[in-house]
Amino acid sequence: MVAWQELITPGRFEGQTVIVTGAASGIGLATALRVAREGGRVVASDLSEDGLDRLTAEHAELGFVPVAGDISQEDAVQRVVAAAGERIDALANVAGIMDSFQPVHELDDETWEHVLDVNLTSMMRLMRAVVPTMLMAGYGSIVNVSSEAGLRGSAAGAAYTVSKHAVLGLTRSSAVMYGRRGIRVNAVAPGATTTNIHAEFRSQMAAEVLGPFMQVNVPPIAEASELAAGVTFLLSRDGSNINGVVLASDNGWNAI
Repeated sequence: MVAWQELITPGRFEGQTVIVTGAASGIGLATALRVAREGGRVVASDLSEDGLDRLTAEHAELGFVPVAGDISQEDAVQRVVAAAGERIDALANVAGIMDSFQPVHELDDETWEHVLDVNLTSMMRLMRAVVPTMLMAGYGSIVNVSSEAGLRGSAAGAAYTVSKHAVLGLTRSSAVMYGRRGIRVNAVAPGATTTNIHAEFRSQMAAEVLGPFMQVNVPPIAEASELAAGVTFLLSRDGSNINGVVLASDNGWNAI
Protein backbone atom coordinates (compact mmCIF):
# COMPACT_ATOMS: atom_id res chain seq x y z
CA MET A 1 0.00 0.00 0.00
CA VAL A 2 1.32 3.45 -0.93
CA ALA A 3 1.82 5.68 2.10
CA TRP A 4 -0.45 8.71 2.42
CA GLN A 5 1.10 11.98 1.40
CA GLU A 6 -0.72 15.30 1.61
CA LEU A 7 -0.63 17.31 -1.62
CA ILE A 8 -1.25 21.03 -1.16
CA THR A 9 -3.13 22.91 -3.89
CA PRO A 10 -1.60 26.40 -3.89
CA GLY A 11 -4.11 29.24 -3.99
CA ARG A 12 -7.24 27.12 -3.74
CA PHE A 13 -8.61 29.27 -0.89
CA GLU A 14 -6.87 32.51 -1.89
CA GLY A 15 -8.86 35.54 -0.75
CA GLN A 16 -11.37 33.46 1.22
CA THR A 17 -12.25 33.53 4.91
CA VAL A 18 -12.90 30.09 6.37
CA ILE A 19 -14.05 29.26 9.90
CA VAL A 20 -12.74 25.97 11.29
CA THR A 21 -13.90 24.62 14.65
CA GLY A 22 -11.92 22.14 16.72
CA ALA A 23 -8.87 23.74 15.13
CA ALA A 24 -6.38 23.03 17.91
CA SER A 25 -6.14 19.29 17.34
CA GLY A 26 -7.08 16.31 15.21
CA ILE A 27 -9.16 16.75 12.07
CA GLY A 28 -9.85 20.39 12.87
CA LEU A 29 -6.15 21.17 13.13
CA ALA A 30 -5.37 19.33 9.90
CA THR A 31 -8.19 21.16 8.14
CA ALA A 32 -7.12 24.58 9.44
CA LEU A 33 -3.53 23.98 8.36
CA ARG A 34 -4.50 22.80 4.90
CA VAL A 35 -6.86 25.71 4.23
CA ALA A 36 -4.25 28.20 5.44
CA ARG A 37 -1.48 26.61 3.38
CA GLU A 38 -3.77 26.87 0.36
CA GLY A 39 -4.14 30.61 0.84
CA GLY A 40 -7.20 30.96 3.06
CA ARG A 41 -7.66 33.27 6.02
CA VAL A 42 -8.60 30.85 8.80
CA VAL A 43 -10.62 31.79 11.86
CA ALA A 44 -9.52 28.98 14.17
CA SER A 45 -12.00 28.13 16.93
CA ASP A 46 -11.40 25.74 19.79
CA LEU A 47 -12.22 25.25 23.47
CA SER A 48 -8.49 25.00 24.22
CA GLU A 49 -6.84 28.42 24.40
CA ASP A 50 -3.48 26.73 24.98
CA GLY A 51 -3.94 24.65 21.84
CA LEU A 52 -4.74 27.73 19.77
CA ASP A 53 -1.71 29.52 21.25
CA ARG A 54 0.49 26.64 20.08
CA LEU A 55 -1.10 26.70 16.63
CA THR A 56 -0.52 30.41 16.14
CA ALA A 57 3.00 30.29 17.59
CA GLU A 58 4.14 27.31 15.53
CA HIS A 59 2.57 28.60 12.30
CA ALA A 60 2.79 32.36 12.65
CA GLU A 61 3.38 32.70 8.92
CA LEU A 62 -0.11 31.37 8.16
CA GLY A 63 -1.93 34.23 9.89
CA PHE A 64 -4.50 32.28 11.90
CA VAL A 65 -7.20 34.27 13.69
CA PRO A 66 -7.69 32.33 16.96
CA VAL A 67 -10.93 32.44 18.95
CA ALA A 68 -11.06 30.35 22.11
CA GLY A 69 -14.40 29.42 23.63
CA ASP A 70 -17.19 26.89 24.00
CA ILE A 71 -19.09 27.07 20.71
CA SER A 72 -22.07 25.29 22.21
CA GLN A 73 -22.70 28.71 23.82
CA GLU A 74 -24.10 31.56 21.75
CA ASP A 75 -21.63 34.18 23.01
CA ALA A 76 -18.69 32.15 21.74
CA VAL A 77 -20.40 31.70 18.37
CA GLN A 78 -20.85 35.44 18.06
CA ARG A 79 -17.17 36.05 18.86
CA VAL A 80 -16.16 33.62 16.11
CA VAL A 81 -18.40 35.33 13.56
CA ALA A 82 -17.21 38.78 14.63
CA ALA A 83 -13.60 37.68 14.16
CA ALA A 84 -14.43 36.48 10.63
CA GLY A 85 -15.73 39.92 9.67
CA GLU A 86 -17.97 40.86 6.77
CA ARG A 87 -16.93 37.98 4.51
CA ILE A 88 -17.41 34.29 5.36
CA ASP A 89 -16.79 31.96 2.44
CA ALA A 90 -16.83 28.64 4.23
CA LEU A 91 -17.41 26.90 7.55
CA ALA A 92 -15.90 23.60 8.65
CA ASN A 93 -17.89 22.34 11.65
CA VAL A 94 -15.36 19.85 13.01
CA ALA A 95 -15.44 20.17 16.82
CA GLY A 96 -16.91 17.19 18.62
CA ILE A 97 -16.68 14.87 21.60
CA MET A 98 -17.19 11.15 22.12
CA ASP A 99 -19.43 9.41 24.62
CA SER A 100 -18.46 6.36 26.67
CA PHE A 101 -20.52 3.84 24.70
CA GLN A 102 -23.47 3.85 27.14
CA PRO A 103 -26.72 2.31 25.89
CA VAL A 104 -29.92 4.22 26.66
CA HIS A 105 -30.70 2.56 29.99
CA GLU A 106 -27.27 3.53 31.35
CA LEU A 107 -27.32 7.08 30.02
CA ASP A 108 -27.54 10.08 32.36
CA ASP A 109 -28.99 13.46 31.41
CA GLU A 110 -25.69 15.30 31.82
CA THR A 111 -23.87 13.11 29.29
CA TRP A 112 -26.77 13.22 26.83
CA GLU A 113 -27.07 16.99 26.96
CA HIS A 114 -23.32 17.64 26.79
CA VAL A 115 -22.76 15.37 23.78
CA LEU A 116 -25.75 16.83 21.91
CA ASP A 117 -24.71 20.40 22.77
CA VAL A 118 -21.18 20.00 21.44
CA ASN A 119 -21.81 17.68 18.51
CA LEU A 120 -25.08 19.09 17.20
CA THR A 121 -26.26 22.34 18.79
CA SER A 122 -22.92 24.07 18.24
CA MET A 123 -23.10 23.21 14.53
CA MET A 124 -26.63 24.56 14.24
CA ARG A 125 -25.68 27.78 16.01
CA LEU A 126 -22.64 28.40 13.83
CA MET A 127 -24.62 27.66 10.68
CA ARG A 128 -27.39 29.97 11.86
CA ALA A 129 -24.80 32.68 12.43
CA VAL A 130 -22.95 32.42 9.09
CA VAL A 131 -25.79 31.70 6.65
CA PRO A 132 -27.11 35.30 6.53
CA THR A 133 -23.68 36.53 5.38
CA MET A 134 -23.50 33.75 2.80
CA LEU A 135 -27.02 34.55 1.56
CA MET A 136 -26.06 38.16 0.98
CA ALA A 137 -22.96 37.05 -0.94
CA GLY A 138 -24.85 34.42 -2.93
CA TYR A 139 -22.15 31.92 -2.13
CA GLY A 140 -21.00 29.71 0.72
CA SER A 141 -19.81 26.25 1.58
CA ILE A 142 -20.42 24.40 4.84
CA VAL A 143 -18.99 21.02 5.79
CA ASN A 144 -20.26 19.28 8.92
CA VAL A 145 -18.21 16.44 10.36
CA SER A 146 -20.44 13.51 11.29
CA SER A 147 -19.01 10.04 11.89
CA GLU A 148 -19.25 6.41 10.95
CA ALA A 149 -21.61 6.42 13.94
CA GLY A 150 -23.89 8.63 11.85
CA LEU A 151 -24.24 5.78 9.35
CA ARG A 152 -24.68 2.78 11.64
CA GLY A 153 -25.70 1.88 15.18
CA SER A 154 -22.67 -0.20 16.09
CA ALA A 155 -19.89 2.40 16.37
CA ALA A 156 -20.60 4.25 19.63
CA GLY A 157 -23.04 4.77 22.48
CA ALA A 158 -26.56 6.14 22.20
CA ALA A 159 -25.72 9.83 22.74
CA TYR A 160 -22.89 10.02 20.20
CA THR A 161 -24.76 7.91 17.66
CA VAL A 162 -27.86 10.08 17.89
CA SER A 163 -25.83 13.30 17.65
CA LYS A 164 -24.01 12.18 14.52
CA HIS A 165 -27.17 10.89 12.83
CA ALA A 166 -28.75 14.27 13.58
CA VAL A 167 -25.82 16.07 11.95
CA LEU A 168 -26.75 14.34 8.71
CA GLY A 169 -30.35 15.54 9.02
CA LEU A 170 -29.15 19.08 9.66
CA THR A 171 -26.87 18.85 6.65
CA ARG A 172 -29.46 17.48 4.24
CA SER A 173 -32.20 19.88 5.30
CA SER A 174 -29.88 22.85 4.91
CA ALA A 175 -28.61 21.62 1.54
CA VAL A 176 -32.18 21.62 0.24
CA MET A 177 -33.09 24.96 1.82
CA TYR A 178 -30.08 26.93 0.62
CA GLY A 179 -28.84 25.11 -2.48
CA ARG A 180 -30.65 27.40 -4.92
CA ARG A 181 -29.18 30.42 -3.14
CA GLY A 182 -25.59 29.36 -3.79
CA ILE A 183 -24.83 27.73 -0.44
CA ARG A 184 -23.64 24.14 -0.43
CA VAL A 185 -23.90 22.03 2.73
CA ASN A 186 -22.20 18.66 2.88
CA ALA A 187 -21.01 16.21 5.52
CA VAL A 188 -18.02 13.97 6.04
CA ALA A 189 -18.36 10.74 8.02
CA PRO A 190 -14.94 9.69 9.35
CA GLY A 191 -14.11 6.22 10.51
CA ALA A 192 -11.29 5.54 12.95
CA THR A 193 -8.93 8.52 12.80
CA THR A 194 -5.85 9.67 14.67
CA THR A 195 -7.25 12.43 16.91
CA ASN A 196 -7.15 13.41 20.58
CA ILE A 197 -10.76 12.28 21.17
CA HIS A 198 -10.64 9.59 23.82
CA ALA A 199 -13.21 6.80 23.61
CA GLU A 200 -13.53 4.60 26.68
CA PHE A 201 -15.92 1.71 27.23
CA ARG A 202 -17.70 2.50 30.50
CA SER A 203 -20.48 0.06 29.78
CA GLN A 204 -20.12 -3.67 30.26
CA MET A 205 -23.04 -4.25 27.90
CA ALA A 206 -21.44 -2.14 25.18
CA ALA A 207 -18.13 -3.94 25.61
CA GLU A 208 -19.87 -7.29 25.21
CA VAL A 209 -22.07 -6.26 22.26
CA LEU A 210 -19.84 -3.86 20.30
CA GLY A 211 -16.37 -5.00 21.31
CA PRO A 212 -16.18 -8.20 19.24
CA PHE A 213 -17.77 -6.52 16.23
CA MET A 214 -15.34 -3.60 16.29
CA GLN A 215 -12.32 -5.83 16.70
CA VAL A 216 -13.23 -7.68 13.50
CA ASN A 217 -14.71 -4.98 11.28
CA VAL A 218 -12.97 -1.66 11.96
CA PRO A 219 -10.52 -0.84 9.11
CA PRO A 220 -7.08 0.73 9.67
CA ILE A 221 -6.89 4.10 11.39
CA ALA A 222 -6.59 7.10 9.07
CA GLU A 223 -4.42 10.16 9.57
CA ALA A 224 -6.22 13.40 10.40
CA SER A 225 -4.74 14.96 7.25
CA GLU A 226 -6.48 12.29 5.16
CA LEU A 227 -9.81 13.43 6.56
CA ALA A 228 -8.85 17.06 6.00
CA ALA A 229 -8.34 16.29 2.31
CA GLY A 230 -12.00 15.35 1.94
CA VAL A 231 -13.23 18.23 4.09
CA THR A 232 -11.25 20.82 2.14
CA PHE A 233 -12.33 19.40 -1.20
CA LEU A 234 -15.98 19.86 -0.26
CA LEU A 235 -15.29 23.29 1.24
CA SER A 236 -13.55 24.49 -1.90
CA ARG A 237 -14.91 25.46 -5.28
CA ASP A 238 -13.62 22.10 -6.54
CA GLY A 239 -16.85 20.73 -5.04
CA SER A 240 -19.05 23.33 -6.77
CA ASN A 241 -21.55 20.75 -8.04
CA ILE A 242 -21.73 18.77 -4.79
CA ASN A 243 -24.50 19.55 -2.31
CA GLY A 244 -26.18 17.46 0.37
CA VAL A 245 -23.77 14.54 0.19
CA VAL A 246 -22.40 12.45 3.02
CA LEU A 247 -18.82 11.52 2.19
CA ALA A 248 -17.81 8.38 4.08
CA SER A 249 -14.09 8.75 4.73
CA ASP A 250 -13.57 5.48 6.56
CA ASN A 251 -11.37 3.10 4.56
CA GLY A 252 -14.47 1.28 3.36
CA TRP A 253 -16.04 0.60 6.76
CA ASN A 254 -19.44 1.76 5.51
CA ALA A 255 -19.39 -0.97 2.85
CA ILE A 256 -19.05 -3.83 5.34
